[in-house]
Parts: sequence; C-alpha cells; structure tokens
Amino acid sequence: MMPIPRCGHPNLGLGVGLRTVHFPYLLQHQPEVDWFEVISENFMDSRGRPRDVLDQLAERYPIVMHGVSLSIGSTDPLNLDYLRKLKSLADAVQAKWVSDHVCWTGVASRNSHDLLPLPYHEQSLQHVVERIRIVQDVLQRQLVLENPSSYVTFTASTMSEAEFVARMAEEADCGLLLDVNNIYVSSINHDFDPFEYLDAIPAHRVVQFHLAGHTNLGTHLIDTHDSHVTDPVWELYRKAHLLTGGASTLLEWDAKIPPFPIVHAEVMKARDYMSSALGSYRSRPANDQLQANSTVPHPATAVFAEVE
Repeated sequence: MMPIPRCGHPNLGLGVGLRTVHFPYLLQHQPEVDWFEVISENFMDSRGRPRDVLDQLAERYPIVMHGVSLSIGSTDPLNLDYLRKLKSLADAVQAKWVSDHVCWTGVASRNSHDLLPLPYHEQSLQHVVERIRIVQDVLQRQLVLENPSSYVTFTASTMSEAEFVARMAEEADCGLLLDVNNIYVSSINHDFDPFEYLDAIPAHRVVQFHLAGHTNLGTHLIDTHDSHVTDPVWELYRKAHLLTGGASTLLEWDAKIPPFPIVHAEVMKARDYMSSALGSYRSRPANDQLQANSTVPHPATAVFAEVE
C-alpha cells in the first residue's frame, strides 16, 4: 500500500465555485481568480463540454474537488467504483485536495440528494473514522471534510457537533473544510455559540473555509447559497481566520447566480476581515497539519450545482 501524502496544503487564496452559467465568461476573459472549486459529481462521468471546460481551466488555475455523494456516515458499504472515479478525476485535474461532508446521503443504494445529519456519539464517531481511513487509502490522499448545516438534532447524541468534528479529524488524520456560514446557520437553528464552536476546532486541521449566503425564515435559517454573505458570518470568518492563521477561502453561490464579477467581488470582501497581523493572504502558507429533540422541523437542504 502506497503511503498517503501528509504534507501541508497550500493557501490558495480567494476562490469561487465553478458553475456552468459562468463558463462563457471564464473562457473569454480568463479573470484573475486565485482558484476554483468544482462539484466532483458534475465531472466524474462527463466527457462533454463541462469536462472540456474544466480541463482548460485546470491548465491555468488551481482546482479543488468538492463532493456531495461520498456519504461517509452511511451504513451502506463504501462505493468503491465511485471512489475510483473520484481518484481518476483528481489525478487528471491535479486537484489540490478532495473534500466532502460529514453526513450521510442515502441508504440501500438510494441517494436522497440531501446532506443528512448524524447522531453525535461514540459509535457513530468510530464508524465515520474507520470509513475515512478506508477512503484515504483508496484515494491515496488526505480527505478533507466539511461541517454541514443542520436543521434537526438527535436525542441519542452525547457530544456536540464541534467535539465530534474535532475528534474525527484527529483520530482519522483528515483535514477540515470549515464552512463558516454553516456554523452560523446551525448555531441559530440549535441555539449554540458559534464562536465557542470555533474554539473547539483543531486549527491545524483546517485546510479550507467556505463562505455563502443563507435565507432567514424567522424561526430558522436555511443554507441556500443564493445571496451575499451576511455581516454575522463575516465576523465569524474574521475569528476563524485569526485562529487558524488563514486558509484557502471559497465563496459558494448556487442559486440566483449573478454575473461572475459580482460573485468574485463578494469573496474578495474576505480581505477586509483578515487580521492585518497575519499579512497578505497571497503569501500566507496554510498550517501544515492538517441536542435533544428536533429543534426546527425542517428537512436538511443540499444545494447542487447544475450540470450542463
């Protein structure tokens, strides 16, 4: 078995999610973007225009792969065919890393197309850790996992999400994609302190940040990725940046998508929330190491990029 690289992940700067609606603009203008993140499933089986565009962009920009179907928390066996396709794409585009979510997406080989929450206890933790190790062996690279937004909790949980994610990262030796918007959304939905959540996360494990907009429905928030980042999320990002020393930061905008310059301008606002003591985001290296009953009766919602 080949050793899995454990070297530090680079700080790529400020990037945006690659979406098909922006393909013409990107090919024509080749904008000064630091990097792109792609939804893995949109390109794994594609040999048409989407893959051709990705191949062209991969020659010019760093690419990161972000999946929505790994289902690391499912009781179904891991899909080895899926993992082989994932590795093949990562190798082809020289992906800087491969990420997915701390969730499950289906059962009995049925994909719900939702990022479904896990109960947080010792049994589920060890289940996820074991599966992460298998995935990393197959991919021959360190996996990076994201905290999802959530809308329900479990009476069976014996630890907080932050404790679960922190222990998972250390025990499985994986990286973390810290979605700052998801932390804020879940903190409102489940009434916890988002800044305490950040304090509980092992900063040396954070490889990447996500930023996005959400929808406030009064009684709860929904992670919709369809608007600008809100001020409370920016303030949370400020602390996250300070605690970690900075990491690759990406803006997700998946619905009501505006022209590319607007999306790019939104992620560039991140510079205003970076501590001046940390220096320029372009030159800062990433760290090299990487409740009871349901509180809001609303289904988890996963947002997928469209496939052309």
